[in-house]
Amino acid sequence: MAAIDVADVVRRPAWRGGFGRLWTAAVVSRFGDALRTAALPLLAVRLTDEPLLVASVTACGYVPWLLFGLLGGALADRVDQRRAMWAVDTVRGLLVACFALAVGLGHTSVPLLLALAFSLTTLQTLFDNASTALLPSLVDRAALGSANARLMTGQQIAGGLLAGPFVPLLLTAGAFTPFAADAGTYLLAAALVASLRTRPPAREPRPSGSTLRAEIGEGMGALWRDRALRAVCGATLLCNIGMGALIATLVLHVTRWLHAGTAQYAVAMTAYSAGSLVGGFAAQRIARRTGRLGALLLAGSVQTASLLFMGTVRHLGALLIALLLLGAMGMVWNVHQTTLMQHRSPEAMLGRIASAFRTASTSGAPLGALLGGAVARTYGLNGPALLAAALFGLAVISLIPARKPDVPVVVPDDGVTRAHPTP
Repeated sequence: MAAIDVADVVRRPAWRGGFGRLWTAAVVSRFGDALRTAALPLLAVRLTDEPLLVASVTACGYVPWLLFGLLGGALADRVDQRRAMWAVDTVRGLLVACFALAVGLGHTSVPLLLALAFSLTTLQTLFDNASTALLPSLVDRAALGSANARLMTGQQIAGGLLAGPFVPLLLTAGAFTPFAADAGTYLLAAALVASLRTRPPAREPRPSGSTLRAEIGEGMGALWRDRALRAVCGATLLCNIGMGALIATLVLHVTRWLHAGTAQYAVAMTAYSAGSLVGGFAAQRIARRTGRLGALLLAGSVQTASLLFMGTVRHLGALLIALLLLGAMGMVWNVHQTTLMQHRSPEAMLGRIASAFRTASTSGAPLGALLGGAVARTYGLNGPALLAAALFGLAVISLIPARKPDVPVVVPDDGVTRAHPTP
């Protein structure tokens, strides 16, 4: 046991060297995002009682990944990732500030909500891929698993446990206040990222005549040839269809199927975030026993059972328990999905592989959001939770054949990955 503890200390990321500031920027930005994410569906419900229109607000937050996700990854491998991140956050802060002003002046409409969601996600396609590619330059490779867990856990503390209870209070001060706060956090995060002192990434000169299309194709090909990443990407696609359906209609599930109020909806979001916090602390411990793909199989199985429970038991307590488990296992899934991708991808191609992974897996979310709205209207407001359970179950089954090729041939010394040959 002593040897394991010593190894754990070695694998923890150092807060100095930029990781601490990146962590702070991510946490601050996540706090504002949580305020906006919780406020948008509540604002949409005030503007329309049509489930499909409410779900469309969520769908528009995913569509840009289909249109620009691959381009964002190729650009992330070409540009200085730090500069790209702070520039994107600055633009997003200004956009949300303008939206807050429009809400405060009473010029809100469903088309405006759709435009905001679409614009923010379009910029996010560059930001997220640049962030994934930047992290390995700030921490040791063996500490990536722990760094991802700390980063995601910190975001959940800020976005769920801290931000969630503030939403009803802010809304009492005016519908524009959550969006004004979000704008401020974007600008603060931009300043923190701009203060990072990282060297521009070392890249080999691009071949003469190399095009963005060719570079995008290289990233897609690398993802397809890796059996483990390909399987995880397909499973994540199925899960995202289910989560898209659930998230887009969760406000209707809480306020109409369970006949709860706005405060209960905020409590439900807080339960999900509290579960994510637990999952962040447990993610590395689970993977040491099961391997990364084993952790994904466990997480998917527990989420399937949680969704079934949520969709069949008509009680607020059942919903809170289900969301707690769903959040915990969702965090386990996200930590090991991201770390697996960072370990298995060549550094010079990480942005493109990450974008190909995200674009393929995220493509199901807008479909799921629209499908969730249609299912809620046709089969009942608990239908999206049951649909999500079926899709999560399929995702778990699809991962089973990929159980053996768990890690790269060259194994990172992190105590979690295992030296199975890549087929």
